[in-house]
Amino acid sequence: MNMNRRHFVGAAIAMSAGASTALLAKSSPVSPRTASPLLPQTVPAAPQLAAMPPLLQKAMAAMDNHKSYIVNRDRLALVDFSRPSREPRLQLVDVAGGKIERTLLVAHGKGSDMANTGYVQQFSNMPGSDASSQGAYCTADCYYGKHGYSQRLIGLDASNNAALERAIVIHAASYVDPTVADTHGRIGRSWGCFALNDAEVQPTMDWLGQGRMIYADKVA
Repeated sequence: MNMNRRHFVGAAIAMSAGASTALLAKSSPVSPRTASPLLPQTVPAAPQLAAMPPLLQKAMAAMDNHKSYIVNRDRLALVDFSRPSREPRLQLVDVAGGKIERTLLVAHGKGSDMANTGYVQQFSNMPGSDASSQGAYCTADCYYGKHGYSQRLIGLDASNNAALERAIVIHAASYVDPTVADTHGRIGRSWGCFALNDAEVQPTMDWLGQGRMIYADKVA
C-alpha cells in the first residue's frame, strides 16, 4: 500500500480529534516502560478522505463509527493483510501529524494460511481457528504473560468481536524477524495474534497506548 501521498490527514484530523468514553478490558495495566525511539517517515497529508489509500479510508471510517471506544484518535495502526508476511505491513500512522512513524513486520494466524504460503488466505473469528480476524480493534491494557510483555485487544466488529475470548493480543515472537523472512521468504505464523519482532513490540505498545485503534484487513 503506497502511503506516500500529499496531505492524507486534512479532513481526517477533524474526524480523529476529540475524545469519548472507552469501554476497555477490566484488568490492571502494568506501568509502561520507557519506549525506544521510533524513527519518523514524513508523509504529507491529503485534503480529502477520497484521496487516501483504500485501507486508510476504511480505517478512518471505522474510527468514526467506533468513537465511543476509540478515545485517542491522534494515532492508529494499519495492518495490510493483502501483502505477504515477508514485507513490513503494519504501519504506525500519526494521524494528527500526517506521517507514518514506522512500518513493521507482523505475523498472521496459521488458520488464515494453512499451507504456510506467507499470504493470508482467509479470516475467522471462531475460537480455536488460530486465524487472523479483520476489522477494528481497540488497544486495552498491557500485561506480562506467556509471551512476555503483551497488550490485550478489544474487537469492535462482528468479524473480530471474539478477540478477548480468543486472547488475540500484541506480543513478541522470535519468528517475526527479517532474517527469517530473507531465509524462508516468509515469517512464522501466530495463533491469530499480532506478533511482532522482539525488539519492536514494547516501543510499539508504548506508542499506541490504550484507547487507540488497530485496523486490519485486505484490500483488492
